Amino acid sequence: MPGLLLKLTHAALQLAASVHSKNIIDLTGDAWTLTNQQGNVSIPGSVPSYSQLDLFAAGVIGDPLAGDNDVFDNWVGTSNWTYTSHPITGLEKNPSTYLVFEGIDTFATILFCNTTIATVNNQFRQWIFDVTPILTSCPTPHPVLSLAFTAAPIEAAYLNNPNVSDISCPACIEAAYYYPGREFIRKQQSDFGWDWSPAFAPTGIWQPAYIVQLPSVGDIHVTNSMVDIYRQGQLNNLPPDQTQPWVVNASIDYIGNLPSSATLNATIVDLFGNPLFTGPLVGVTTANGTITGSLTVKGAPKLWWPVGHGAQTLYNMTLEIVSSHTVLVSVPKRVGFRTIVLNQNPISPAQEALGIAPGANWHFEINGNEIFAKGSNMVPPDPFWPRVTRADFQTLFDTAIAGNQNMLRIWASGAYLPDYAYDLADEMGLLLWTEMQFTDATYPTAAPFVENVLAEVTHHVRRLNHHPSLALWCGSNEIELFLEEIGSALGGTTPPALVEVYEGLFLDVLLHAVWDQSRSISYTPSSSTNGWLSLDHSAAVPMVERYENATSGSIYSDTDYYNYDAAPAFNLSTYPVGRFSVEFGFQSQPSYETYAAVLPVSELSFNSSSILARNHHYPINASTIFSTPGSPPPAQNRTDRSLQGMGEMSLAAETWLPSVTKTDPTANFKAQIYATQIFQSEFYRSQIAFYRRGSGLPQRTLGSLYWMLNDIWAAPTWASVEKGGRWKMLHYGTKDIYQPVIIAPYYDAGTGDVQVWVTSDLWSAVNGTAEMRWYNWDGEALGNGTADFHVPVSVGKVNSTKVFDFNINNITFPLTNAVAILNVSVSGGGKAYTHTHRFHSQSLATPEVISNIPNPNITITPSGTNKFVVESKTLAAFVWLDLPAGVTGYFSDNGFWMLPGKKTVSFTVQSDTTAGKWAKAVTVDSLWTLTSSN
Repeated sequence: MPGLLLKLTHAALQLAASVHSKNIIDLTGDAWTLTNQQGNVSIPGSVPSYSQLDLFAAGVIGDPLAGDNDVFDNWVGTSNWTYTSHPITGLEKNPSTYLVFEGIDTFATILFCNTTIATVNNQFRQWIFDVTPILTSCPTPHPVLSLAFTAAPIEAAYLNNPNVSDISCPACIEAAYYYPGREFIRKQQSDFGWDWSPAFAPTGIWQPAYIVQLPSVGDIHVTNSMVDIYRQGQLNNLPPDQTQPWVVNASIDYIGNLPSSATLNATIVDLFGNPLFTGPLVGVTTANGTITGSLTVKGAPKLWWPVGHGAQTLYNMTLEIVSSHTVLVSVPKRVGFRTIVLNQNPISPAQEALGIAPGANWHFEINGNEIFAKGSNMVPPDPFWPRVTRADFQTLFDTAIAGNQNMLRIWASGAYLPDYAYDLADEMGLLLWTEMQFTDATYPTAAPFVENVLAEVTHHVRRLNHHPSLALWCGSNEIELFLEEIGSALGGTTPPALVEVYEGLFLDVLLHAVWDQSRSISYTPSSSTNGWLSLDHSAAVPMVERYENATSGSIYSDTDYYNYDAAPAFNLSTYPVGRFSVEFGFQSQPSYETYAAVLPVSELSFNSSSILARNHHYPINASTIFSTPGSPPPAQNRTDRSLQGMGEMSLAAETWLPSVTKTDPTANFKAQIYATQIFQSEFYRSQIAFYRRGSGLPQRTLGSLYWMLNDIWAAPTWASVEKGGRWKMLHYGTKDIYQPVIIAPYYDAGTGDVQVWVTSDLWSAVNGTAEMRWYNWDGEALGNGTADFHVPVSVGKVNSTKVFDFNINNITFPLTNAVAILNVSVSGGGKAYTHTHRFHSQSLATPEVISNIPNPNITITPSGTNKFVVESKTLAAFVWLDLPAGVTGYFSDNGFWMLPGKKTVSFTVQSDTTAGKWAKAVTVDSLWTLTSSN
């Protein structure tokens, strides 16, 4: 019953697996009390939870995400809190007894029966403590458990002191946001603030917790397990031989006393119950609380493929520890057979013969096939993980796939995702580039810190490795780029001390944390990198990074690109040329409805006090914002924010779109939002088309991951999906330009040259036709077809082809009243593909262009269930169907251009609190909306 299996959380799996555990006391629930250090707050608490959530539930503070509460109530994150359990019942006195915490955030002293157990210091670790002697001598049969937390900002300030010998790191520096010192803290780094995130710095028992009692030998409890599936002879980071048989290496971590006769069995069946393997594993060893064995699969299991490239075939696997014909524990897993490699090998002579530029590869290969990674970067769905649900990830992943994405990069400074997120990705075929929780800083290499990190990373590598959706382990976000930028600022040389601490952690400790556990997955130390200079699996330091050791004319790297000067936004020569684009973007405002859900009406304007405070585009720190309860940010800070971020959005819209000058304040604000979303969408579309075209150019670009998919709150950010699930125009724009086959123009404003290319990411060739036709803004054909094109087109596997070119200086009609509509229609692999694009050489802010834009008199008419007919009387640009509050979901198309006539769109409902009444409240806008003062 795979459906039932999928409903089990990680903690539940562990409980279900321990079939011989005689007594497990679940500590989750509301049988807790939360108090502050001063003793003037005492309220009901819960597990899993955070202090902010419990204070909100008790009415002590308001909704942390509403209004200016992130500022007014930031005293919560800088206060020390204690969680105390109610007396724990149901415990037996004599068995071996363990406290098991799946996650404690972050600094806490644990007391059990008034006895100190330990002090913990890592949000991401599983903590297990043997409390048998304490329980045995405890004077009460109902002991109390308490965790006294030290606020992370306070602890960070202490650890930031170079005189703290256990973690001293003079070479450690950070890109600082609200609270400094995050590099010394094994906690979600964005909890200290980020340019898209508030700085709540929460504390609490954020994952399940329980007490495990094991009365006798043979009673054991599973704490983790791992399955590694790879081709025989496979080595990390290198493409394997696809003809070799599959090897399955499996192990179980446990607490308790394992009998000496114990061995390991496995059963692998498909989802219909047909067996692939059943029997004992070979080479079984037991050491340090882990039992390990392996098997070789005979036959050819069906492969797992990412979405758009094949079926997501999964198998149910059961691991059993057996002793004297008795099953001690049984651990269910769901696995897939696939190889995935981040190929950073040198470009081969054969590749150069195909026209690929020398240097090194930087792309993913799935089951031996190069894949174009189309996707985005994902940040935490909420500042408080205990209220994130499986349904939240279902919606996010559905949204990504509906947007034609096949890969998400799980950004490096949120948290390691729960198992159910990978279960969903396995089912849906969504590849998850997974990062360890380090970003934009150098981190300590003192022994206690390294030991702490090694335990953290090893646990999660083992926990997640069996998921076929796991695409990569990446050690950090942008740290190699961070080092390069520091070197540039210092005149071109990065201080050796910074390089030394970087390599000590990311090229030694974390690489081995992956490679020592798995042979199936690649590791790269940084998201932005020129890749490795040498790779030797037998060396003490197997990977030597290239850094700036590059040969002129060669291409090595992925790219990380941001430019907030909007003037050259669509100048293709400003975009970076690389093998893979890992980050790029520009911010926009979220919708009026998303703001209205958390802000008072008085604050619903572009540069209102609250919206300015939510603009975190540039780094801020605690010295510029009051931390006293109820104190607002200083006025000067707000003024700075209106120039940075808010001003950039305004300038971008005014540079490329008609200026907004509406008399009604609400209409004006909505139009300003609409304009920022248009620019953002167009900027991303231009870059994605550029990177995709690169698949057929010497750079052989094979990936585009934009920043970013989702929002953590209602604020001006880079996200394509707002907090609450509403799609910005950006998500519709990227959905369109991520279609399997696209046609796109590439314009050189300096020369007037225009090239039109067709690009395909399919694994089969496609053939068909491409055309271009010119129209004026009234929707009338121009030039009697003299400037139109209609040509055959053929595109090979994951490639691009130029279909025609022209120069705008040779166009005989006025370009201020001319738009080219591009179409491609092809077929291949038994399917047909179409795509439409547009080209206009003039900025839409040009007065002559604006004067030619007529009122298209667009109407929208409901037509059946969740369908609408949109009709325009003229050529209409950026036609936007706007949803009322109370419904989330997505249209089949939105933000589109259309010629005079009708277009039918459908809507997929994800949630609806309006009982279907939303359909009558859908409104429509277009570019003409910006030109009108009404």
